Amino acid sequence: MSGLDIRARPLTAEAFAPFGQVLAPPLEPGRQYFDEALASARPLARPSLSLSSRLPVPLPVRVAMLERHRFSSQTFVPLDVSRWLIVVASHAAGGGPDCGRARAFVADPGQGVTYAMDTWHHGSTVLDRPARFAVFMWRDGTPDDEEFVDVPPFVVRVDN
Repeated sequence: MSGLDIRARPLTAEAFAPFGQVLAPPLEPGRQYFDEALASARPLARPSLSLSSRLPVPLPVRVAMLERHRFSSQTFVPLDVSRWLIVVASHAAGGGPDCGRARAFVADPGQGVTYAMDTWHHGSTVLDRPARFAVFMWRDGTPDDEEFVDVPPFVVRVDN
């Protein structure tokens, strides 16, 4: 395992901005739109909505694989979630994710995210109890829908 050890911080819109958008319901009755973060660079890609169930993982979290959707944003909306972990990374100069600059965030139950196109991220990781999400992305059925890469394993620590 590499010596990289990351401490997760609370998810805020400002800290997450280089990687996408934080989604939170409005504080007052009404509706809030998040359309500007939804994107697809492939004209034949169709909107795809799925539901996902996840089991909690033990702490600390070991990360050994990251993924990206090079031509599409991807949105996670919590349906029944406690705290959940978000791990993101920029591109390395030589290609692939730059794990040395990876960031980790802990999202509250009411926070969702939209990963910007081409953002490296870890799969959905829930911390306290089983969880369910709605997931929205764009798909055209080709290998360009998603890319998974093994990375030198690193640890993400989460405060209880």
